[in-house]
Amino acid sequence: MTVDKKDSYVRMLFIDFSSAFNKIIPQQLIYRLVQLGLNILLCNWLLDFLTGRPQAVRVGSNTSSTITLNNWAPQGCVLSPLLFTLLTHDCIPSHNSNLSINFANDTTVVGLISNRDETYYRSEVSCLAGWCSDNNLSLNMEKTKEIIVDFRRVHTQNAPLTINGASVERVSSTKFLGVHITEDLSWTKNTAALAKKAQQCLYFLRKMKGARALAPIMCTFYRVTIKSILTSCITVWYGACKASCWKTLQRIVRAAEKIVGVSLPSLQDIYGTRLTRKALCIAGDPTHPSHSFFSLLPSGRRLQSLQARTSRLKDSFIHQAVRKLNSLPNLPPPPFPLPPQAPLNYEPPHRSHIPRYFHSPLSLTYDDMYQSLCAALVCSLPHSA
Repeated sequence: MTVDKKDSYVRMLFIDFSSAFNKIIPQQLIYRLVQLGLNILLCNWLLDFLTGRPQAVRVGSNTSSTITLNNWAPQGCVLSPLLFTLLTHDCIPSHNSNLSINFANDTTVVGLISNRDETYYRSEVSCLAGWCSDNNLSLNMEKTKEIIVDFRRVHTQNAPLTINGASVERVSSTKFLGVHITEDLSWTKNTAALAKKAQQCLYFLRKMKGARALAPIMCTFYRVTIKSILTSCITVWYGACKASCWKTLQRIVRAAEKIVGVSLPSLQDIYGTRLTRKALCIAGDPTHPSHSFFSLLPSGRRLQSLQARTSRLKDSFIHQAVRKLNSLPNLPPPPFPLPPQAPLNYEPPHRSHIPRYFHSPLSLTYDDMYQSLCAALVCSLPHSA
């Protein structure tokens, strides 16, 4: 996906599988694991774990008859998301204008449309539907949604997307891994949802103060509830949200301060700390999809600045992260290997070139997911004013 490409827009398909974990066929999964080179003893252990599982339902003193299950991964098991990721590891796009982002059973297809030619994108969706059919997976069309991100001055009528004869509903916003994504890439709706949820938790904090709870206990409650809500994926949206939005969230922090009676870190401070930590993490990880954006200048003291002609691109995570590292008094000496140079029009690697771990829920955080998704979106769009 290229930067500053004219007459282009992005279509995002947010896919929902019907009972994804219940559709795993153990024998098919083990075949995939053997292909990936897993130890045969481990594969046999997993096969034994997934097959012949007795199950019964007990209500009070009554217990149902026992049935034996052989064709699904247990719900709530920590292994299930990882096994589903391994089962679907070969679901990759066939054209470099498309991107597939997988997190366990949450799959998003991002397609860059150039010159109004949607052939590759529609072909990708058709191939995905065929792949699902071949792998015993079915799409929940009622929950599968599509967003079109189009900042062109002149919009054209977009033909609806159909999968297996059913039309996909186009929406202006959707919730992806707990964060609201909108077609204008603004974060107003997301911050409003965070503020509403955090306000509800303030009620319980006031109740604790009324019960004369100790300040350390109230601080702990604040950290695990209100703070965790307000800072969810903060490195992705905080730098690009409107001042009125972050001021609304900061007022909630100040309200909590008055209740607890202890000074609490501001959202700006939390954002700065987490942005620096995340930027250093990506810069020090050559396998990260965004690693090549962090290029050292020949002097070795600063990173190469990224060009941006719009505030939308300037406020995106990658640009904010590079500026943040350049604002440090001194860059940490490379224990982290940085690439020698990367062109300003860097093109993210093809999905098939991304290491397998990138799609594993055990090593990939929600922040990583949103940074990758937003980087793909912002860098794909025409950056006219």
